[in-house]
Amino acid sequence: MFFSCITAPAKRVRFVKKYGLEELVLKTRVVVTGLGAVSPLGLDVQSTWESAAAGKSGVGPITRFDASQHETKFAAEVKGFDPDALLGRRDARRMDRFVQFAVVATGQALKDAHLEITDSNRDRVGAIIGTGIGGVGTVLAEAETLREKGPRRVSPFLVPMMLPDTAPGQVAINFGARGPNLSVTSACATGTNAVGEACKMIQRGAADAMICGGAEAALLPLILAGFNVMTALSTRNDDPQRASRPFDKNRDGFVAGEGSAVLILESEAQAKARGARIYAEVLGYGLTDDAYHISAPAENGAGAARCMQLALDDAGLRPNQIDYLNAHGTSTQLNDKSETAAVKTVFGEAAYNLAISSTKSMHGHLLGAAGALESVICIKAMQAGLLPPTINYETPDPQCDLNYTPNTARPKTVSRVMSNSFGFGGHNASIIFGKYEP
Repeated sequence: MFFSCITAPAKRVRFVKKYGLEELVLKTRVVVTGLGAVSPLGLDVQSTWESAAAGKSGVGPITRFDASQHETKFAAEVKGFDPDALLGRRDARRMDRFVQFAVVATGQALKDAHLEITDSNRDRVGAIIGTGIGGVGTVLAEAETLREKGPRRVSPFLVPMMLPDTAPGQVAINFGARGPNLSVTSACATGTNAVGEACKMIQRGAADAMICGGAEAALLPLILAGFNVMTALSTRNDDPQRASRPFDKNRDGFVAGEGSAVLILESEAQAKARGARIYAEVLGYGLTDDAYHISAPAENGAGAARCMQLALDDAGLRPNQIDYLNAHGTSTQLNDKSETAAVKTVFGEAAYNLAISSTKSMHGHLLGAAGALESVICIKAMQAGLLPPTINYETPDPQCDLNYTPNTARPKTVSRVMSNSFGFGGHNASIIFGKYEP
């Protein structure tokens, strides 16, 4: 049973510096109670985590369209996903692929949380599901219908299927959540922003529970062509599984991926009242913008550094209290260098002792869903006491000289993790999770 009223919200106490003085800050504690994922590494959280822990690549030749004319002929596709079986043929046909992913991942997360949405609580359960690109597959398909058959043959579902906010809208409709509901779009920072903003909604009392995460399904000829002409994608067509190689000297671009990940966040008091299993606590969240370039990060990583520091400040933590960093780590020359510089700025000498990895080396770059999936992986890493690796790390780069957990997972007690997400437009987002301590 889910209890919606909280008479005495649980608070986390910390001290922060403000105007040169110590200020006592009381924050509602927000915890993670459910996880869901549809990813290139698996169709649920457990298979995704097992693949990541084993250093397994989810990258392969593109099967969703003929990529023979493209510079990049591979991607990290979701394999074996059957929307008709999972959603019913009628409903599946009225959802873009990114929405299908989001609804399925949400169902997994709610089931995992044992959270039943009923008339007694539905007004206090909200959803923030972000996407970087949205229903572009639907737009392109219906544009072709318009060209070939004329305007009267365009689907009446075109507009609702293509809108970015259709993902949280369909989540609300399918599961009956009538609380705060919106989409977030901040390019590749989207997924982390969705989780962070959901946390803040609970802390300010707008909801007792939030369904949050990201979804993306942009493995389409036009999108990949666009990334190719920007020289953003790897073109290692002779060895796709080794193409994503974050922080390696010979990296040549990211590998595009697709999928969704969803987390269930609740106030601590709410979770305890209904006897929920608690995976982790959301400790801190920061977001900034580089204000530098529409697609390139600032080389010194100044905006990313400020973002990480804000997350630490929000959590009331020192840099040396972070046990593991899931890096944005895209496998592009500029990002990996600038992120390394940012980590050094924030962590100082402790940066060289910090365990870091980029799981994009395995699942590719899920764009607007990346941060959500990486949040899930961070939480599973804490639970398992195991650091997922950065695979395909072969040749050190003198400008990327930190510990990136090369090639093989390693055991480590992990109590606090940080996850970074940076996106076009200069968007930066960092989030910190910690083991739950009552």
